[in-house]
Amino acid sequence: MLEEWLQILPPGSRFIFHGDAEARAAAGPAWGVAFAEEACRAHAVGERATLWLGPDEYLLWDGAPAADPAAATATATAIERALGALPHALVDISHRQIGIRVSGAHAADILRGACALDLSIEQFAVGACTRTVFAKADIVLWRTATDTFQLEVLRSFSAYVKSLLREIAVDFDAAG
Repeated sequence: MLEEWLQILPPGSRFIFHGDAEARAAAGPAWGVAFAEEACRAHAVGERATLWLGPDEYLLWDGAPAADPAAATATATAIERALGALPHALVDISHRQIGIRVSGAHAADILRGACALDLSIEQFAVGACTRTVFAKADIVLWRTATDTFQLEVLRSFSAYVKSLLREIAVDFDAAG
């Protein structure tokens, strides 16, 4: 059982979307969440979100606990239909990564133990997201609340990231 401050999120659907403003405008209604047009920002509605990863590149995240491969296929089909012939790329990456939630009073401090970003609320506000590294692991970091962060981690690095988070947390009495 993981600690209360550290949670592995249930499997969900994840897509990488590449497309210009016209493609984003067409895909948004089918996805159910508008695309952020401001760099390093996320928009969320319910269990779905779009995270700006770079110019014309987004992570589409669906954290619904009941998400399954058939649901992901249906979602992708709906987006593809909405896009029609507009140039774009939509790739299902659900299998390659997992979500880890770090929360609590020391969440930012724990993450700073292996991430060089300024995670103060003034610099990395609620809704901010970015690609970065956590020690040696590439991650997508998203601040979902003042004291809560979500990490999207490649499956092969998940044990490493969880172990390092626990090791850093000992300094804050968050791990026990």
